Amino acid sequence: MTPAGGSTVQDLVALAEIDLCGELIIAASAVAEERLSQDRIDEVLMGVMSG
Repeated sequence: MTPAGGSTVQDLVALAEIDLCGELIIAASAVAEERLSQDRIDEVLMGVMSG
């Protein structure tokens, strides 16, 4: 049985969050430094959100 109302929206939000995390993981694996800079994180997230 499917829960009433809102489950599709929740699924879309969850998929968007998974996509963002995936892009951050890809970006992190491509840098030589131990961590991504805040600027690089912002760049990755803005790229995902814009297109």
